[in-house]
Amino acid sequence: MPSRTALTSAVIAVTVAVVFAAPALNEPLTSRQVFPATNWWNLDVSGAPLDPQSSAFISWIGTTRQVHPDFGPPPYGIPYVVVDGTQPRVPVTFDYDDESDYGIPGLAGYPIPNEALTQPHYIEGDVPGGGSSGDRHLLMVDRDRWILYELFATRWNATQGRWDAGSGAIFDLNSNQRRPDTWTSADAAGLAILPGLVRYDEVYGSGEITHAFRFSTRSTNGYVWPASHRAGSTAGAPPFGTRLRLKASKDISGYPAEIQRIFRALKRYGLILADNGSDMYIQGTMDARWDNDILNPAFHSLRGSDFEVIELGWGRGTPPAPPTNLRIRIQ
Repeated sequence: MPSRTALTSAVIAVTVAVVFAAPALNEPLTSRQVFPATNWWNLDVSGAPLDPQSSAFISWIGTTRQVHPDFGPPPYGIPYVVVDGTQPRVPVTFDYDDESDYGIPGLAGYPIPNEALTQPHYIEGDVPGGGSSGDRHLLMVDRDRWILYELFATRWNATQGRWDAGSGAIFDLNSNQRRPDTWTSADAAGLAILPGLVRYDEVYGSGEITHAFRFSTRSTNGYVWPASHRAGSTAGAPPFGTRLRLKASKDISGYPAEIQRIFRALKRYGLILADNGSDMYIQGTMDARWDNDILNPAFHSLRGSDFEVIELGWGRGTPPAPPTNLRIRIQ
């Protein structure tokens, strides 16, 4: 029979493991670098040249178009969940199976927490199990391996007893690997979603925000680097991957400190066009701590004319090899 000391040690070990393994919604990520500093999301574009079509693109979007924060308390915005390396992986059936990732080498599946099926706040739209409409993004970070898993149109298939999704993509957060050309991701442009979100931990943190944000326009026309996928061919519209920058001349001194932090990032890192939707909608996390009475008037005070378009594809350099090693199928 085990000694009382042995039993106590075992209980403590199990308890610690359970606590550590619990998924955490919107866990702060400011202590880790999300993609290398050289990644396109983290590229300082404050000195980048303007694109010759800058004025035309801004006119197409609308010079008087208000900027809108496409996030806030539930059900607005895109949540993310952080798990540890022991989180069980489950298979996902994809609509776009030829452009989706199925796992990482040696570990197939996605680390979808059980809570995503039974509780709100885990999937975009705030419906347990995903529901039947909307983008229903589900973003998961494996904090131990520093791997990002993203799903689009996530829903629980009760008839088949499985998770289904429109598409899925997996990103090594230590790497600059880009999706293969013509491939989608969980995002229409083929980009990762998480690094382009306005996050509460950064906005109310002590440091500067050092990455671009993702935004949408009503339609698009092809794609340019760093995007890899098209979802429209509207004449005059900007392509996916277009990068806007808040003009250096825009006075932001009168805004609250947390808003100034966001707007400084808009001047230095800008906005990357990542999806079709409403013009000048900037995406952020779904977090109960957001105060839309602060966000909305501040964002709405910015107009399309406050922005300019940097040279399309600027900062591309040498493209890395596509991450073909992530396509692990589950039979």
